[in-house]
Amino acid sequence: MQNDVKKTITQHVEICYLIAEEQLRHVFPRPEVLFTQRGRIAGSAHLRKNELRLNPILLEQNKTQFMDEIVPHEICHLLAYQLYGRVKPHGIEWKALMKNLYGLPGKATHNMDVSSVSQATVPYHCACGPVSLTIRRHNKTLKGVQYFCRRCKTQLKPSLSMQ
Repeated sequence: MQNDVKKTITQHVEICYLIAEEQLRHVFPRPEVLFTQRGRIAGSAHLRKNELRLNPILLEQNKTQFMDEIVPHEICHLLAYQLYGRVKPHGIEWKALMKNLYGLPGKATHNMDVSSVSQATVPYHCACGPVSLTIRRHNKTLKGVQYFCRRCKTQLKPSLSMQ
């Protein structure tokens, strides 16, 4: 990842905090900004550590969306924790911060193309049809971990091609 992108994001974090401090009349400690998030997750807020972790691959591919949505989204998690303690991650406190500070809807997920960071999958099935498990989850099933379908609640089984 280019240093200018990191610098731009770090500056944007500061701007978001200045907006929050002005609106809320409260001073907040600045988080450490790390570019270590992996997988399909764009970013995460680690509340007790006061850290923001951003996905460098998705950031390079979606700079504008990170500036407009992801950074404020994750900052609101940290702010909600510092103002209210442990609350629901995308609960009313967080949604109010998103709307009142940054004029954003409180969406829990992003809509970025994640094909460049998607993991290989293994075919499984349940009573309602085919399901794909990541390699990590597949390896856990080989060690005895059981996974169940969210819809039909039946245990996921390897597809015939796997057996």
